[in-house]
Amino acid sequence: MSDNKFLTKLYLISPPNINVNEFIFSLDDVLNTGLVSCFQLRLKNVKDEDIIESSKALKPICNKYHVPFILNDRLDLVNKVEADGVHLGEDDDSILEARKLLGPKAIIGASCYNSKHLAMKAAEEGADYVAFGAFFATITKDPKTKADINIIKDWTLISNIPCVAIGGINSSNCKELVDAGADFIAVVGSIWNKNDDPKSAVNKFKSIIM
Repeated sequence: MSDNKFLTKLYLISPPNINVNEFIFSLDDVLNTGLVSCFQLRLKNVKDEDIIESSKALKPICNKYHVPFILNDRLDLVNKVEADGVHLGEDDDSILEARKLLGPKAIIGASCYNSKHLAMKAAEEGADYVAFGAFFATITKDPKTKADINIIKDWTLISNIPCVAIGGINSSNCKELVDAGADFIAVVGSIWNKNDDPKSAVNKFKSIIM
């Protein structure tokens, strides 16, 4: 049982490429644990049709477990696939533009790397959460920055906007992020790239975040 004052949640991100006909079963197994509070579809170097097809197959599974379905980067496709929101990087569309297009109920998250300035700007523009990272080495993507754990501690003191810790996080190294006050820890490679089946990999976080 974590002694963290607030319950940290898992923010699950898809691999950059998937076989959706197989992935739907893995996602169902993982969400069935009850440990995942948000799912982001992050497909790279694929056609729009693949994103649309995958979204239409995966969103009903998220709905089944009452887990928000977030689309990475592709603000232009959010309404088309009826996603619950979008995650935006520094070089993507603006939060203000996203809010105008998606409306007040959409979940909008922003990558803020190791910058409190970017996080404050995102919060002022109406982001629902900010993401800091990368905290550890990761092969999922080439991170722009190496984040310091103190940014989590500092953020919790100056803002009530939830923060997500991301980058190379696994069940062995996440406790310090939980203890620092991260509202969510984003997991990718530690779930999909390991020898464990995804459900078992997710369950390894249970004793740390609950």
